[in-house]
Amino acid sequence: MKRQQLPKLVDSLALAFIRSSKDRLLTPDSLRAKLDASFAPLPLAELGWSIYADYQRALAYRGAVDFDDLIRLALTLLQNDEEYLERLRFRYPFILEDEAQDSSATQQKILGLLSGEGGNWVRVGDPNQAIFETFTTADPDLLREFIRTNPNADMPESGRSQPAVIALANYLIDWVMTAHPDPNARSALSLPHIEPVPAGYEPVNPPDNPEGIKFISKKFTAEEEIIAVVKSVKSWLPENPHSTVAVLAYRNDHAVKVVEELRKNKIEVVEMLKSTSNTRATAGSLNYLLSYLADPQSPRKLSKAYEVWRRDWREQGVGNSESNSELMKTVTDILRRLVYVENFIAPNQADDWLSTIGESEAVIQELIEFRVNVQRWLNAVTLPIDQLALTLAQDVFSEAADLALAHKLALALRQASNDHADWRLPELTSELAVIAKNERKFIGFSSDDSGFDPERHRGKVVVTTMHKAKGLEWDRVYMMSVNNYDFPSNEMNDKFISEKWFIRGGLNLEAEALAQLTALESNSEYDWYEEGAATMQSRLGYVKERLRLLYVGITRAKKDLIVTWNSGRQGDATPSLAFQKLSEWWEGKG
Repeated sequence: MKRQQLPKLVDSLALAFIRSSKDRLLTPDSLRAKLDASFAPLPLAELGWSIYADYQRALAYRGAVDFDDLIRLALTLLQNDEEYLERLRFRYPFILEDEAQDSSATQQKILGLLSGEGGNWVRVGDPNQAIFETFTTADPDLLREFIRTNPNADMPESGRSQPAVIALANYLIDWVMTAHPDPNARSALSLPHIEPVPAGYEPVNPPDNPEGIKFISKKFTAEEEIIAVVKSVKSWLPENPHSTVAVLAYRNDHAVKVVEELRKNKIEVVEMLKSTSNTRATAGSLNYLLSYLADPQSPRKLSKAYEVWRRDWREQGVGNSESNSELMKTVTDILRRLVYVENFIAPNQADDWLSTIGESEAVIQELIEFRVNVQRWLNAVTLPIDQLALTLAQDVFSEAADLALAHKLALALRQASNDHADWRLPELTSELAVIAKNERKFIGFSSDDSGFDPERHRGKVVVTTMHKAKGLEWDRVYMMSVNNYDFPSNEMNDKFISEKWFIRGGLNLEAEALAQLTALESNSEYDWYEEGAATMQSRLGYVKERLRLLYVGITRAKKDLIVTWNSGRQGDATPSLAFQKLSEWWEGKG
């Protein structure tokens, strides 16, 4: 387990460290100088610097920059070229910044320089909707401070939700600001309250309907919660065929299971996840084939490759489906039990292994046909990775959509191969694995790739995460997994997803690495790094972001809102404190 999780943890640490370094305008060279001058060792900062230096060398070798470089270099240019800055100020006399709560310190400095003193810079944003992931460089407190020190006007009116939903969101603001048990978390949300639009304005708020809001207090396992939500959707949809509805899960892996259960119940579903089920299935199939070619002596991987080759039998059934299913099961078992794979793939002509297994003619013919394909695949391993992937795709896919996706995946593999000249099949195969597991965004073919519009999916169920739901709205919204693990409150029994069980003291290594980076910038004995303090501070930041995420989830609902919780993977999770307080208040109103 540690072997699987540790590389992901190092990758996450490195990403946070590099992004933060660039936001602070620290190059690998300037960071190295600070490390050399440090009067105490900072091992996580050393690790971050090492990866950062290698990463920047790789970018420089390719003549490339990343997004954070674009921001950093833009600021550096404006700071060092006054004439160019004046030309830009003349060209852009007015600046409108939307979603200002998501801006970083560097982005804010750029816009401040462009507007100049007395410039026309209008910032539009809502700090209550700052729901970026942990360890990004954005900070809603930057906008709050800007509002405090500059002329501003509240824009509290919203025509999205019915009054009962608005009242619930406003109560959450009040409870957080005045009664959250951790006083340091009370700044997570702030005024103003949401107000319905005045009479005569559009859009008009839906009519008030307190019955549309339900907190389901029943204790579900994660699986039971999915079944209960799908059952509710199934009973509601026939009576509301022209309405919009969304199921908001907390994590992508949870959302994928919701999609599977909806499809099992023959409910039309629209996925708004990192990748669609079709993309994941296509990537998974190619992943199994390439995994076998990377390890051709593995009987387990050979049997998986066979299942992919006959995927149409498993998924759709052709001809006598029952007979094919039995044949497929028999052949899969035979391949999995192979002792020496080469006896099947490259048999001795005088002693063919197939003649000794005592199976029916149909099984023998199936194995022979599969062997011909495997031999062709093995002969193709010398091809460039994209050509190899397309060769495999031609043998296992028949649908145009699958072949088109395979082409996109092949291009992604070629790009990975170009970026990592030392990678071989095992490393390239892992690229497909992360797409197949929904751990990386990969856009397939959809009219929503350039912008999602819930109105295009009336009568269907949209499944997405709460983070991706920001800016969208539906008539009916299900919010799932509102427990004390996914929405902790910093109480004694809360656990935090960023604190790994295999790390000493439960330290949050990303937070600790950034704290060491901050210590390097100050280089003062009175403001030095103290192990564990950053982990405690990161808990607070996580709690505050979860409260804002809950607020955003609630305000996605136009008419109906159903909130549920589950007991988590270990069975020991409880309803989040916010869930309990909102539920108690709502029941008291009734």
